[in-house]
Amino acid sequence: MTTELSVVVPAYNEEGRLEPTLDAISSYLQGSWELIVVDDGSTDGTARIAREAAVRDPRIRLVSSDGNRGKGHALRIGVQASRGERVLITDADLATPIGELDGLVKELEAGGNAAAIGSRAHPESNVEVHQVRLREWLGRLGNGLIRAVAVPGIRDTQCGFKLFEGEKAREAFADARLDGWAIDVEILQYFRRQGWPVAEVPVRWSHQEGSKVGPLAYVGVLAELVKLKARAVRRIDLAVCGLFLLGSVLLYKNLWTDLDHGYLRDSLQDQNQWEWFFGVTAHNVSHLQNPLFTTFQGFPDGVNLMGNTPMLGLSVPLTPVTLLFGPTVTWALVLTLGITATAVSWYWLFARRLVRNRWAAAVGAGLAAFAPPMISHGNAHPNFMVLFMIPVIIDRALRLCEGKRVVRDGVLLGLFTTYQLFLGEEPFLLAAVGMLLFAVAYALADRDVARAAVRPLLKGLGIAAATALPLVAYPLYWQFFGAQSYHSVLHGDGAGNSPLSLLQFSGRSLAGTDKTADTLALNRTEQNAFYGWPLVALAFAITVRMWRHAVVKAFAFTALVAAVLSLGVKIRIPYTDFTFTGPWRALAHQPLFESVIEGRVAMICAPALGGLLALAVDRLVVAKVPAYKVVGLFAVAAVLLPVLPTSYPVRDREPVPYFYAHSLWKKYTTHGESVVPVPLPDPGSAESLHWQAETGFGFSQPGGYFNGPWGKDRMGIYGASPRFTSNLLSDVRYGGEAKIPTIGPNWQAQARADLAFWKAGVVVLTPQYNEAALYTTVSKLLGSPGERVGGAWVWDVRELH
Repeated sequence: MTTELSVVVPAYNEEGRLEPTLDAISSYLQGSWELIVVDDGSTDGTARIAREAAVRDPRIRLVSSDGNRGKGHALRIGVQASRGERVLITDADLATPIGELDGLVKELEAGGNAAAIGSRAHPESNVEVHQVRLREWLGRLGNGLIRAVAVPGIRDTQCGFKLFEGEKAREAFADARLDGWAIDVEILQYFRRQGWPVAEVPVRWSHQEGSKVGPLAYVGVLAELVKLKARAVRRIDLAVCGLFLLGSVLLYKNLWTDLDHGYLRDSLQDQNQWEWFFGVTAHNVSHLQNPLFTTFQGFPDGVNLMGNTPMLGLSVPLTPVTLLFGPTVTWALVLTLGITATAVSWYWLFARRLVRNRWAAAVGAGLAAFAPPMISHGNAHPNFMVLFMIPVIIDRALRLCEGKRVVRDGVLLGLFTTYQLFLGEEPFLLAAVGMLLFAVAYALADRDVARAAVRPLLKGLGIAAATALPLVAYPLYWQFFGAQSYHSVLHGDGAGNSPLSLLQFSGRSLAGTDKTADTLALNRTEQNAFYGWPLVALAFAITVRMWRHAVVKAFAFTALVAAVLSLGVKIRIPYTDFTFTGPWRALAHQPLFESVIEGRVAMICAPALGGLLALAVDRLVVAKVPAYKVVGLFAVAAVLLPVLPTSYPVRDREPVPYFYAHSLWKKYTTHGESVVPVPLPDPGSAESLHWQAETGFGFSQPGGYFNGPWGKDRMGIYGASPRFTSNLLSDVRYGGEAKIPTIGPNWQAQARADLAFWKAGVVVLTPQYNEAALYTTVSKLLGSPGERVGGAWVWDVRELH
């Protein structure tokens, strides 16, 4: 006869309660059934009681494990031994009474489900006897973690009362590998992967004394969850991630091979600036000081760090790395792992949302993360190439459109957005523009989808805003209204891209040259387009060929509009003097946008082009005509080859001057006084920031390389507010003796006033270009020659204030 129901009871040292449990189950069951007791290596009389019960009723069977292997192993061999059309698993303590089986059966029969599981978290459940508070709290915490990383949507995975369709249960348990308490999660995850519906059913539940689930069991579950997640990773995913990491390492190999002396050649002064940001953040954190402000440069006014780009979302958690190994290691890590994480994140999004073939997703993600403008910013601007949160934010917004768990997804979107703001605000603004362009285009292309998505999306965005605003309110207040805040940074009308830059190759691309690219960009850290004409042509062909798909229309629209916006306020027709007003003018002077370098808008094209490429490759790999597949994939390879990035060149970095390296400045300064380098650090020469970071931030200095206010209107500028003396020293540094004015009492009085404002303890001139001219200038300004100390010229100026 067919066995209608198999009941599997795992048991370990259950001598005291197994017999009444078996009696209760046997008395309740009707029809054709079997009851399988799995002895998990018990050291008491558990097996004996099961054998005696089997003698009395042959429908009861004993299955024995070869030792105490854990609940997961016991359930696996018990379910594999079952023959029932349905399989019920229940704990030996019957914390959920066997009478609750009826509710599970009804849900399995009526709802078209493959499994019905008891849930203590169901609003209609009745928990008659609670666990102790610590255990209950740990259980809720564990279930929350499980929902987040393994089986979203199931509120209680660990209730030991579950009913499955028999064949599906045997298939799932045969595939299982975990031996411990997390077997429930593994089985439910298998059902989820197979698309088999699972229903949570309210039950009565009472905590039973003598439970085998101790506090350490929760640690075991977490460890098994890690194993489960590792097992779920596909080999192809590991291969793709490994390729992305290899590519990143090859890009920065020249930096990694000489961290002590290497300096990215094309980073201008930005490597000095970024290492200083990482260093000062670590100093502030380790000394429990305000991470949003410092006076180590720009002294005495200081620097509003929230109004700059210290990437607190990374620099704060990487504080131990910075303190142990130095800011240069942190700089190299952020660049290398940041672009890797960004590529992996795009890969995850494309594979999850866009294409089926994972190699197609990898091709698109590689372009999105390693596109020429990203590589250009990889010289100097990690905030513009460490973008791993953007795909995560996009995915969460898409979940909101589905309308399933709007509150949860809205809260998570708010948290993700908050974190991204501490990685980079301007990149997030550009990403928001790109998402808006895509959403508008997709809504126009598929109005039915848009109508269904708009309400949950708007509701979720409101929840996200309500979540994020309390978290970012104070940092943003400090940024816009705190010490050394500013209103905007104007870049003029020449910051847009030339139309030619969209078609040319960048200096770091395999087919490009610095000579050509330099004429079309602000500098080598701002080559914001340079996708190359073959890629543009291929994107056009893909768009035409796959135009009927709404997502293709949305990608194409996003890329086209972003490219046009990036041309700036005034667009010049190449090879002519004819210009006309571009659409960026409508945004150029709007809040937030007024500080954006408009050429950077072209960076939005990278993921849009990556998406188009992924769709094309996904279609090519399943093409039925072999010639079509070969020719198509060859065309994709031929288009990508010219824009492959080459390794970043590195130059030798000058060593820290002896005077700074050996802290000789301590003799001349006390607390509240500054060291004045000659010339003062500025965006064109910021080596003294490196000296300061390398020597543990033992002194403050005026000047610097940061964004700060200037004038009564607090207009944003690069560097500290200029003073007569700082301007003079800068002019002499670059112009030599020809720039030395006639220095009389007025200049000397101004120099004394500036030094007093800077609260200078010592003026230091280290060996450098035009050193003689600078020495003459400082000596005349101060009315005395310098003293040679530690290889530098030194003027003790403490008496001036």
